[in-house]
Order: sequence, then C-alpha cells, then structure tokens
Amino acid sequence: MNEAERKTISNMRNIGISAHIDSGKTTLTERILYYAGKIHKIEEVRGGGAGATMDHMELEKEKGITITSAATTVFWNDKTINIIDTPGHVDFTVEVERSLRVLDGAILVLCGVAGIQSQSITVDRQMKRYRVPRVAFVNKLDRMGANPYRGVEGLRDILGLNAVPMQMPIGLEEDHKGVVDLVTMKAIYFEGEKGDDVRYDEIPEELKDEAEERRMEMLDAVSMFDDQLMEDLLEEKEISEDAIHAAIKIGVQTLGLCPVYMGSAFKNKGVQAVLDAVTRYLPSPLEAEKPKAKNPADESEIIELDPDPEKPLVAMAFKLTEEQFGQLTYTRVYQGTLRKGDQVVNIRTGRKMRVGRMVRMHANDRENIDAAGAGDIIAMVGVDCASGDTFCGQGIKVVCESMHVPIPVISLAIKAKDNDQQAKMSKALSRFMREDPTFRVSFDEESGETHISGMGELHLDIYLERIRREYQADVIVGAPQVNYREAIQQPAEYDHLHKKQTGGSGQYAGVAGKIEPLPLDHETGFEFVNDIFGGAIPSEHIPACEKGFQDVMEKGPLAAFPMVGIKVTLSDGKYHDVDSSDLAYRLASRSAMKQAIGRAEPVILEPIMKVEVETPSDYQGSVIGDLSSRRGEIQGSTVKGDDTVITCHVPLSEMFGYATILRSMTAGKANYSMEFEKYSKTPSFVQEKVMKERAEKLKEDED
Repeated sequence: MNEAERKTISNMRNIGISAHIDSGKTTLTERILYYAGKIHKIEEVRGGGAGATMDHMELEKEKGITITSAATTVFWNDKTINIIDTPGHVDFTVEVERSLRVLDGAILVLCGVAGIQSQSITVDRQMKRYRVPRVAFVNKLDRMGANPYRGVEGLRDILGLNAVPMQMPIGLEEDHKGVVDLVTMKAIYFEGEKGDDVRYDEIPEELKDEAEERRMEMLDAVSMFDDQLMEDLLEEKEISEDAIHAAIKIGVQTLGLCPVYMGSAFKNKGVQAVLDAVTRYLPSPLEAEKPKAKNPADESEIIELDPDPEKPLVAMAFKLTEEQFGQLTYTRVYQGTLRKGDQVVNIRTGRKMRVGRMVRMHANDRENIDAAGAGDIIAMVGVDCASGDTFCGQGIKVVCESMHVPIPVISLAIKAKDNDQQAKMSKALSRFMREDPTFRVSFDEESGETHISGMGELHLDIYLERIRREYQADVIVGAPQVNYREAIQQPAEYDHLHKKQTGGSGQYAGVAGKIEPLPLDHETGFEFVNDIFGGAIPSEHIPACEKGFQDVMEKGPLAAFPMVGIKVTLSDGKYHDVDSSDLAYRLASRSAMKQAIGRAEPVILEPIMKVEVETPSDYQGSVIGDLSSRRGEIQGSTVKGDDTVITCHVPLSEMFGYATILRSMTAGKANYSMEFEKYSKTPSFVQEKVMKERAEKLKEDED
C-alpha cells in the first residue's frame, strides 16, 4: 500500500447512528448532512416540508419513523465519513444488526429526558457483539425535564459502560444555550438561525467551579489509558490537549471508554462537536479491529482481512433494496479494490459475475464511481445476490462471518384474491425475503395459505402496506398467530431396529443412544453427537441418521410446532452387509427419535416479550394491573418526572391489540415498546388450549 492510499484509508470513518425509537437519530443525521454541506435546507422528521432526507420511503414520512437504514457520505475536517442512519424500532432490529456488522464505529444517541430505554439496551448489546467503539450523544436537552447526567448514569449502571462526559451543558430546557468543552475549557455557543456559527468563549463565571470539578473527573478517567498522562496528573504538571485527545482515542478504540457529548439536534446545538469527536476518536478501517473471515473448505480456520487496496478483493453484501433499475446491493469492501468491469465470485453460490455500475449513496440519490478501495462502503447496481453474501477476487476464497439473525415470533396467514394478485404478491414476498433475513415466508400446502413471519405486528404491518402500495396487490389477511415451539424437559434413551423384508433386498438399520434438553437460548436449537466406535454403523451412513433425527424436529408431538433445544447422541447401532442403506438408517432414526421424545416429557414453549410502558404516574396502578392480568411478570418501575416507566415480561399471545387498550386506559397519554426476550414453558392450562386450537385448525385444513 503506498502512502497516498494509506492516507485515503486513514481519513475514512464508517459509522452508524443508533438509539431507542424517538431519541432523535434521524434529526441528528439531518443536521450532520447540513453542517457538512451535503444539504442546504434542514427538513424535519415530522411536520410540513419534504420530510427528513434519510427517511426517503413514503411510509417513513407518513409514520415519522425510520424503517430501513439509509447510507450517505459526508466530508468533515478533511475526513470522509460514511454514515448509516438505522431504525430505532425493535421490529427492524436486523437493519441495525446488519449495519453494525460492517461498521467501524457508532454514535449512540440517548434522549436527555428518558435516558436509557429498552431499545438502547438492545443496540448496546449489538454493538458489544460486533465490538464496535462508540461515542454517546445525549440529545433533546431543550426539552422539559432534561437531565444529561441521568443518561450518563444509565450508560454506566444499566449498560456497564465507562461513560465519561466530555462536556457540560450551559443551561437546560428553554435556557439551553450551548456546552462547556472540558478538554479545552472553553464555552461553545451555536449561533445563527441554524446554529452554523460556532463561537468559542470564556466559561460563564457561575459555571467555572463545576467545570473544574468535572474536568478533574474526566482527566481521572482518561488517564487510565495513558501512563504518562497519569504521572503528569499526579505531579500536577501542565497537561496538553493533544495528550488528552490521544488518551481518549486509546480508550474509545479499546472499548474501555465511552465519551459523552451533549446538545439538542432539533435546536441545532452540539452537533459539530460530535462530528469532531467522530473524526478524532473513532477508528479508520486501518485502526479498527481486523475483520475476520473463514475458509469455506475448513470453517475452523479463521483468516484476518487486511484493509490493503493491493491485496486480493474481499467484499460483503450487507443490505439489498429493489429499485426500478434492478437490485441495489450495499457492499463493504474489506480488502483489495473493487473496480467497475471486474469479475468477482459469489462464494455462497460459486457463480462468477461482472461488476457493472457502482454508486456512492446519499439516502436515495447516488453518484456513479469507477472504483472503491478497502474500507469503503458503496452500492452495486443489478447484481444478483442475497444479504450476507461474500464476493472474492482472484487468488482468494473466504467467507465473511455471517451476522446474528433473531428468530421471528409472529405469523400471519395471507391469501391473494385471484391469480393476477397472487403473481404480484409472490413477487413482493420473494423480494422482501431477500432484503430482510428476519422476514420469512412459508406455504402451507394443506390449507393453500401463505404464512409470513416476522419480529412483531408493526414489522408485518409495514410489509403488508408495502405489498399494497408498491405492488398494488390485494391480499386477504388472517388473524396473527404466535410462533410456538416444542421442547423436551428430561433426557431419554432410544434403541430401535428398523427391519423390512420385501422381495429382493430389504431394509435393515439399528440405532441406539440418548436425547437430552439443550438450554433454550442455544444458537442452533439442535445438536448431533456421533459417539459410534468400532464401526457399529459405517461412517457413510451417519449423515443419514442425523437427517432422520432432524426430520422429526420439524413437527413436535403435541401440536406439530417445530422443536428446539434437543441434543441427540448416537452411541450404538446395527448393520447388515446387504440390507443396510441410507434410507433404512434415516427411517430408523425417525422412529427412534419419536419414541424417545414421547418419553422425554415434551412441552410447548411460548415467546415472551420484554415490554416497556411509559405512562403518566396517575395511571400506573391500572397499567400494572392490566399487565398482570395478561400473565405479565413486572420486572421493575422507575419514575421519570411525572411519568413512570414499567418494565415487564409478557407472553406475546396476550399482547395482541394492546396499543388500543393502553390508549383508552390512559386517555392516549401512554406509549409502549416491545421486543422478543426468550422462549419459556407454557402453563398447563395454556398448553391445553393451544393444543386444542391447533388440532381444530389442522382438522379444518384437512377438510
């Protein structure tokens, strides 16, 4: 890599903006675009005008929420920043997941009034999963009841981060005028109609003592990352700004420190300081933790990718959207250079393809480019692939580690009105499935119904609305159904011999071993252990046995729901030179598994949701009473000003239509958010009801 290439990559930042719904992510992005000269007029998420730049879907503008993550590129202090604005709504959690998978840093936005909320915890968990360094921005300090230090406490106590304020506010609520920078010890005011004029001044007299105190706290925390700085502090020497910046950078990039910035994006205060922090502390692709890939031939071999434009190409498709000109594939280049006209290989399919048009994205607009180097995020036009595919150039064959995809918890049956509508609906569903790994489609041949599954009611509602709007397809929608699962509660042994004699060669296969329950949060939900010694079953038949055991997992014995959490150990078997075959072993394994499950106390599991309700304190009693009547387990409640935030775990089956009931109970003043927490054993009365309803439905389908 030559010096010019190294400089280009070291001046690049790939960052995401994530937070709980309604914390002001999209508003913050809108301001960043404005101050970086990308747009010349600020639009708001809600209200008149054209709507926020990054919310370019009609539905996003109407509902005032972000549904898909949008990408853009801005320039700040001679640095190139690729930004992805992600949704805050938990139903679109995969959008956040896939964005963090390819980013090197993030801005975690908090509401200055509410502090840490349920989705902030989810986003934090995702950032930790992909080891993404972050800076935090406490927003909305112009609002009634704003208190930035509540947010800092939440970052420390709830998220377990080493959160250190780098600023303190000058006034709060309607008196919020600016911030004090604790590194330079200057007051910063954002003046002019749009906050364009940044004015540095002396700290107001009445804030000087507090600023000194908070600066010492900040230096104490930061000096942990630099021995020289710590020594200078102890010896009370003069400390340079450069030394503080260098120590903060080490802290951020080793995930040991989360610097906190303050302001109000809506009132145009504090945004430029966050941009300075992004360029100063968040890593470039050269400084970021090296991305890892696997050798497809041997998955245990981990290969580190190097952001060097000279090396063989490795890139990953992390998001797809359909456009009128074909599919737009958002791609992160991890190594090498991707050039227009190059031939690359899609490792998943093994197919070679030529790269046609490449573009740099700005929300919904784009500019054509001819090449993209290591570390860059761009989009390819008209490339046929799926989300998560790895593209390689000549001389290398690796697979980028896939991202974590949560399981869908809710299903709907949908039917098209006629064949013409059916064709439109099928086209829409296949597109959505390729774009969104958490959106699943299955066809029930017995009932002729198509079932769609997703992360929540809002998730499926948005897709149904898009089928109607974008494809003009008229669909009939059934009642929402909960995705129950079945599991076992205790170990059981099996020993089964499958023998069938017909004219000619027969079937002969024996299998023996045991099944036992796995933890419910197990990654795959099924584990197969081959403990055969001495060739009791020839090794070429072992995969057939595994398939047989897995076949039974598709439909449990109680209500034909998929089974999870089973470990199968195969320890012995019987074999016949002539009559044993793959088919015989598969059939033997199926029968053995069914018998063992029957003896292992099968049980139905239901999805439990983590529900967070924010309600005026006057209604707290009735809200808690209602949640308890829905079999909810109250986890705790905290008072924030006049409101109370109640956190509880409630079965999904009890939450249908909750929004309407909550509104009428609280005169429309409460709101709630809900996300999947875990699968849990159903009480016996619920299990009986589910089994009875399921039996009736299966009987109906047969008729």
